[in-house]
Formats: sequence, structure tokens, C-alpha cells
Amino acid sequence: MRLLIALIFSWSAFFTIGRPIAGILNVSKGAPTVSRLSLSGWRPAAIWAACAVSPFHTGQKIRRALGR
Repeated sequence: MRLLIALIFSWSAFFTIGRPIAGILNVSKGAPTVSRLSLSGWRPAAIWAACAVSPFHTGQKIRRALGR
């Protein structure tokens, strides 16, 4: 579910994994809001969010498997 959030609402995915500063940077990445909503601004933000969410899932699975 977080991966889907990362692709659609990239900034909010950072808040779900406990990285709010990265979420704020994702929103304000220096691009104006209009280009942020276009495909040219959306793609890099979605890729960044997906790359951040992926290791988070792996870490949680390892902790669950080890019983922590």
C-alpha cells in the first residue's frame, strides 16, 4: 500500500515511514507547483519516494521474521 501511495502522493509516503523532513523536501523540491503537478515534476518525486519506501518494507519483514 505504501508503494502505491509513493507513486500517487509521493510526499505523503515519507510521512508514513517516519521521514517528515524528506516529505517536506519532496513537496518543495525547488520546482513551482505547476511543474510539480506536471509529469516532469511528478516522475522524479515518485521515483524518490518509491526508492525510500522499498527498504522500509524489507526492514520490517526482517524484524518480523526475527521476532522483534
